Amino acid sequence: MTTPFIDPRLTTLDELRWHVGHTPLHPMLHLSPKPGVEIYAKLEWQQFGGSVKARPAFNILRNAVASGALRGRRLLDASSGNTGIAYAVFAAAAGIPVTLCIPENASKERKHILKSLGVELILTSPFESTDGSQDVARELAQSHPDTYHYVDQYSNDANWMAHYHHTGVELWEETHHRITHFVAGLGTTGTFTGTGRRLKEFNQDIQLVALQPETALHGLEGWKHLETARVPKIFDATVPDETRLVTTEASYTMLRRAAKEEGLLLSPSSAANLAGAVELAHELEEGVIVTVLADDATKYSEVVERILP
Repeated sequence: MTTPFIDPRLTTLDELRWHVGHTPLHPMLHLSPKPGVEIYAKLEWQQFGGSVKARPAFNILRNAVASGALRGRRLLDASSGNTGIAYAVFAAAAGIPVTLCIPENASKERKHILKSLGVELILTSPFESTDGSQDVARELAQSHPDTYHYVDQYSNDANWMAHYHHTGVELWEETHHRITHFVAGLGTTGTFTGTGRRLKEFNQDIQLVALQPETALHGLEGWKHLETARVPKIFDATVPDETRLVTTEASYTMLRRAAKEEGLLLSPSSAANLAGAVELAHELEEGVIVTVLADDATKYSEVVERILP
């Protein structure tokens, strides 16, 4: 009888599992506008990989290794940066080669981090966002099938399932089953779709509020204006109870407020999530609102320097 092949890289990845998720749920002590309304946020940069994308990236990468798809091939995906960094961190530890297609206008910090972690970078048109990066990755995988395994985070169920099995459960337990509203922006849509589906299973009355940038031309890196962008295949339009628009200006205003009032240095997309949560809080008399702060300001110095004095 032939002994089944067990990829030793799985052992390394499983040892890193405990560094994914279980992030602090932080109370907003000053931004909540009313005594009866509580606002909480998950500090997602406090995990391996430094962003919320550690959750889906780990799940996608582990599934690819377990399936045997990465035997003799490079992991390939398109990313605006954070998922790519999370792939790179886990892959570097496990000895897995990675190729990423990212828009040329991704922040210099992200590109520097990825190169430092040994990632092969393919820079794509800055005018096509990650939609263009996906096209390049797909063409590369089709023309070199023996070299690359394209995991496609935008259509990979392991993306939203990471949040279904973990993020949603954490929010339910950490709020002691008191959560009334979940607010989050749409990018790959995995965070909102997976977390929202799980929360509705716990309590159908929980309101799921999706956030989008107000226009196609916006400064919220990683977010999608779904009316003009390619809608990820993992997105389920039946999950949101409501969809709201957030301007880049509102994000930048909240970025300043979060620094001065809460001591949090956020990325623009994290500040946009918080802006959406605070706007909702003004409309409620009581409730427990939870959002996700995808990452901090570390990888956005060019933006933050323009916003903060």
